[in-house]
Formats: sequence, structure tokens, C-alpha cells
Amino acid sequence: MGIFITDERIILIDHQGVTGKKTKVSTIDLDAIYEVSMESGGTGFDDSELIIHYITSPYYKANNITTAAYRFEFKKKFNIQSLYVALQSAATQNRKRING
Repeated sequence: MGIFITDERIILIDHQGVTGKKTKVSTIDLDAIYEVSMESGGTGFDDSELIIHYITSPYYKANNITTAAYRFEFKKKFNIQSLYVALQSAATQNRKRING
């Protein structure tokens, strides 16, 4: 799986199947993220996790919004702290914008 972060979205590329010929591409708009949580790797073989909650509805201020969550897993040695801080900052700004 490949993850790319631009100034507007997170792009997820997943090569599927044995040959990797089938590819799934999906995106998460950064302005749709409203919550981020992190779990760092422990002392064992645990990997680090970053969970992003985001709005999937086209209208963020609608009465019946739909949401989803995406879980990223990183190797234990990968420091996810800076990524978490950046995404959490975006989530905080988004909540203020959406609720303001």
C-alpha cells in the first residue's frame, strides 16, 4: 500500500491480487477529517496505529452526515508523532470551521 499526502488530501493506493495488477485508489480530503487518534508501538512486536475519522457526506453541515474511519498501521520503528500532530491540527481547525 502506498500513502501520499498532498496539501488537500490523503491518497491511498492499494495493489491487490497476487500479480498486483488490480489497483484501488481512494482519497480522504484533509478538510473532512474531524478526529485523529494514535497508538504507539509498545515494547513487544506491536505496530503503531493512526486512526483518522472523517466525513464522507458531500455537505459537511447537513443534518444527516455520514462518517468513516481509516486505520493506518506503521512499523514500530516509524515515528508517527509528527504526522499525528499535523493531522490533529487539521482536525481541530476543521471542527471549528464546521461548527462555527
